[in-house]
Amino acid sequence: MVAKFPDQVPPTQITYIDGRPTTLTLRKCKLVVSEAGREREHIFDKDAITMGAMDDNDVVVHDETVSRYHCKIVIEGDSYILHDLDSTNGTFINRVRVREAFLKPDCVITAGKTEIHFAPLDEKVRIVPSEKTRFGEVIGRNVKLREIYGILEKIAPTDATVVVEGETGTGKEVVARSIHDASRRKDGPFMVFDCGAVPENLIESELFGHEKGSFTGAIMTRQGIFELANGGTVFLDELGELRVDLQPKLLRVLEQREVKRVGGAKPIKVDVRVIAATNRNLEEEVRAARFREDLFYRLSVVRLVLPPLRDRKEDIPLLVKHFLKNLLCNKARGDERKVNSISRDSMDRLVEYDWPGNIRELVNMIERAVSFCDSDTIEVEDLPEQISMPRQIAVASGGGGGGAPAAVDDVPFKEAKERWVSSFEKDYILHLLRKNAMNISHAAREADIDRKYFRKLMRKYGISAGDNDTDD
Repeated sequence: MVAKFPDQVPPTQITYIDGRPTTLTLRKCKLVVSEAGREREHIFDKDAITMGAMDDNDVVVHDETVSRYHCKIVIEGDSYILHDLDSTNGTFINRVRVREAFLKPDCVITAGKTEIHFAPLDEKVRIVPSEKTRFGEVIGRNVKLREIYGILEKIAPTDATVVVEGETGTGKEVVARSIHDASRRKDGPFMVFDCGAVPENLIESELFGHEKGSFTGAIMTRQGIFELANGGTVFLDELGELRVDLQPKLLRVLEQREVKRVGGAKPIKVDVRVIAATNRNLEEEVRAARFREDLFYRLSVVRLVLPPLRDRKEDIPLLVKHFLKNLLCNKARGDERKVNSISRDSMDRLVEYDWPGNIRELVNMIERAVSFCDSDTIEVEDLPEQISMPRQIAVASGGGGGGAPAAVDDVPFKEAKERWVSSFEKDYILHLLRKNAMNISHAAREADIDRKYFRKLMRKYGISAGDNDTDD
């Protein structure tokens, strides 16, 4: 019953006009359970609802003719779908037995001898930019960001699954953590799993756990991320990197809210909210058969796209102020800060720069500038050359020489990283030598590294202390 993938798949709950969010649909439904002459009303904003006789169901039915896990309701696209879970006495909609069927408003579900009245309570909310300049740890006054705040304020208190999309470094994990902190699960665990950073042979065990002896090296039973996050939130970073053969197991967690450990036979119920992030276009991944269509629909309850920093440059002063106040690298003693401000010229250079690494690159730049700064104000000379140089010079020189990294476009991540690290090391060694009158011992001591290693770095980058090439 999987629909054909359309040319353009809109987010399930957010309506866009001309690329801007206009309406948010909050998915809710009401179930009225009639048993023993009494009625119980339940309202849910979850994307999967289980019903049965066991106490860990969302709707517990006290009826001996109802199976332990009798049926479930899931949201798919704009529809509510009822699934029978191989119940003994069957599941009926308006007296017709079904295994899987769409639910219409005001229909009656029958499980055993119990009737359950279903009614959607979907609420449409107009999205307007929030008046606030932050949501949790997400900071900025850009209008696109404030529209996202308006969405987050509505969906954070629910259990809706969220996919956060955006370029590398735009703050997807910060958004996920801020959603968790604003939810009713805030006192529960927040577990992060990077789908692209775990070796392939360990991903399944890390996600779902394993039983003792289930594979070589499994010397004890181990819980996976979903079990450890029970009662809280799981953040799946770089979801687009998840292997295709593991995607059905993730789908099972989302639909059944249960996991099965590697080597285990018994499913384990889990109560988690899932937030995922990716810098890939999942729609294109589905079309290329690298991502399952049914998992895409299950995850796409709320999809948010974070703007890159180059599209919200008015937020840079606000972000710099926040980082100088809160980064550990800028802490001296107690509440004192090493650096309190940034010069006007320096801020102009930051706003002019395009930030290909987004907020993550800005944070790294602030940490570097704080380490280089000799006063309580960051000056232009404390900035990396690709930022401190006027834009026309930087473009013409491809990033500049004298320690500035070469262009990193169209090169593998490892090579790009090595270029940036090399640039930092060379600039750092030169700065400390000049600061300490080319005295190697004093410079190495200030850097808190061994003098021999300091000399090794000097040789690596062809740096000489000249006539003062001495240790003392």
